[in-house]
Amino acid sequence: MNPNKALWEKGDFTRIAATMRESGDALAASFGITRGAKVLDLGCGDGTTALPAARLGADVLGVDIAANLVEAGNRRARGENLANCRFQEGDASNLHELEDASFDLVVSMFGAMFAPKPFDVAKELVRVARRGGRIVMGNWIPNDPTLVAQILKLSSAYTPPPPEGFVSPMTWGVESNVIERFTGAGIPKEQIAFARDTFTFRSPRPPSAFVADFKNFYGPTMNAFDAAEKGGRAASLQRELEVLFDAQNQSANREAMVIPATFLRVTIER
Repeated sequence: MNPNKALWEKGDFTRIAATMRESGDALAASFGITRGAKVLDLGCGDGTTALPAARLGADVLGVDIAANLVEAGNRRARGENLANCRFQEGDASNLHELEDASFDLVVSMFGAMFAPKPFDVAKELVRVARRGGRIVMGNWIPNDPTLVAQILKLSSAYTPPPPEGFVSPMTWGVESNVIERFTGAGIPKEQIAFARDTFTFRSPRPPSAFVADFKNFYGPTMNAFDAAEKGGRAASLQRELEVLFDAQNQSANREAMVIPATFLRVTIER
């Protein structure tokens, strides 16, 4: 099996996505979606931004490498009677099933950044976006002090070194890398814009419950715990994550959770 597919099918990202709904709604509202616009959400999960975009009247296709998340997204769309939103399997590095210039807006929030072959990803994002359309990416930033970058940094400290040739997904959070990849795909540098933005995870449960979700349902953290267990270090990883989540929680009610995370927002005018 494709290692990336195995990673994201290993757990159940819907458990994490449940804390992302409010920020997903806000992101979709910020895209300036017009009714009838053709939108591709790449690395869509179970529809955190795809469903809100469809509620705004867009014709949305969500593409994800994980079959379980595609199934969950289609189930959510059916549950809301959103006939203008559908999900299918696909690889961000090779969207061969999608036609050139077929979308007004191509979105990937923390999705395509995890695909291998980043230069191929950039070429595919550009290829399927029509002239005059836009591409919007949300990418976690390496060494950023906020939640997700720190989770991934902690997890990597407990896992074996990656195979030769592996390109870290966090490289998508570096502006110079983004420019290199998209100019290589034919986009002039002046058409690439950057901004720091915030995504907030919210839950009525305490941070410890969110740690448990990452441990049990989030592929990269699951792999880190598997490796830590073999080295007798699982308890150490657990403690480090609990300290991190508690420190990042901004909820006045300590039995609930509000944790903001900074990301790099990339906007490309096609």
